Amino acid sequence: MARVLTPRAEDFPRWYQDLIAKAQLADNGPVRGTMVIRPAGYAIWERMQAEMDNRIKAAGAENAYFPLFIPENYLKREAEHVEGFSPELAVVTHGGGKPLAEPVVVRPTSETVIGEFMAKWVDSYRDLPLLLNQWANVVRWELRPRIFLRTSEFLWQEGHTAHADEADARAYARRILHEVYEDMMVNVLGIPVVVGRKTARERFAGATSTYTLEGMMGDGKALQLGTSHELGQNFAKAFDITYSAATGGMEHAWTTSWGTSTRMLGGLIMTHGDDNGLRVPPRLAPIQAYVMVVKAGDGVTEAAAKLRDALRDAGVRVALDERVDTPFGRRAVDAELKGYPVRVEVGPRDLAAGNAVVVRRTDGSKTPVPVADTVGAVLAALDADQQALHDEALALRQSRTVEVATLAEAIEAAATGWARVPWSAVGAEGEAEANGQGVTVRCLVRADGSVPDSEDEPDLIAILARSY
Repeated sequence: MARVLTPRAEDFPRWYQDLIAKAQLADNGPVRGTMVIRPAGYAIWERMQAEMDNRIKAAGAENAYFPLFIPENYLKREAEHVEGFSPELAVVTHGGGKPLAEPVVVRPTSETVIGEFMAKWVDSYRDLPLLLNQWANVVRWELRPRIFLRTSEFLWQEGHTAHADEADARAYARRILHEVYEDMMVNVLGIPVVVGRKTARERFAGATSTYTLEGMMGDGKALQLGTSHELGQNFAKAFDITYSAATGGMEHAWTTSWGTSTRMLGGLIMTHGDDNGLRVPPRLAPIQAYVMVVKAGDGVTEAAAKLRDALRDAGVRVALDERVDTPFGRRAVDAELKGYPVRVEVGPRDLAAGNAVVVRRTDGSKTPVPVADTVGAVLAALDADQQALHDEALALRQSRTVEVATLAEAIEAAATGWARVPWSAVGAEGEAEANGQGVTVRCLVRADGSVPDSEDEPDLIAILARSY
């Protein structure tokens, strides 16, 4: 297997590209910076969508859809927003073979167009809160694209809400952060994230507060896996999102936005992948158990099919591989690469002894199990390995995070992992200095690990790292 993929320790970026290609997750698209997501990769994204969508709906938001094209003048209404996105914008100047009267922007995000319609739909405090989400594609013209991590076009969900007061908007942005994003990332993706507040330098263009979820990848770098933003009244004032208050008079709404994207797929690969390929956490895996006929033999295929059916009846997402005309070794390597959590191998010799072999992707163990006990063994392995992947990632983060006292020590530590340093020892000037050396303040947290309400709170901890 080491010959199939470049070893992670030898060249982590090459390993990442190798894995995406060999596991048939995605390809580069025909236009620079775009990607084609192949069925194996899209199946994982669909599972991410389903898990995320269920949590978003449980938080009260409803799905809608907004246009791909945004009038250029919409973006210009919120100056900080257009300034933040202007280097990444794709602008359409011709349509139907003729110059357009006004250029239109391919959405980099949808605060402006959704703000326009919120203003139309909100009249009274009784219309609030207005909680919307959309699953869509967006375009940001990336200078240094990398599949899943940074592409010119990517898939995501973006939530947009309007509230009657700042406290309600803040509470909802925090609810999404913890009940939707953190819960999904920790309990389904198995990625132990640090949840914190972005500095003023790092926050979303036009926001008053940005909250983030940061994961440590296998090489010690950080990846921002999702963000939730308080937008204050900035967009409400730009787009005249007003409502008649219960006490009389007109008030501007308070808005939020929040999003996660196909970047989570890149994070999944770099958090859990090993030198043999992808390792997909069982709760996420489109195929949790892969039943394989090792070679043809009397009753072998029938026994494998019965195991598949028994696993399916037990609620396991299962597939059967009975392609005995393809060498078993090649099929096993492919299953390893794609990260199926459990393989159940059924061959003539084991079956003659009344067994099947349960192979766990997380630790590579192979255990002969009586056929009658196979379903129970698979269910136990799925539960154990979900936790094992999380714990392994957490142990890596803990081993490669150091407590330091000065900015210089933090920058040095960021060469191999993360640094925790008092924010008072960094500040805005120190942050700029770190940025000049390729190191960013990923987020600010309180000493107890909770999310601060302001970067001016005393005794905050800054987490510095190199990042994707």
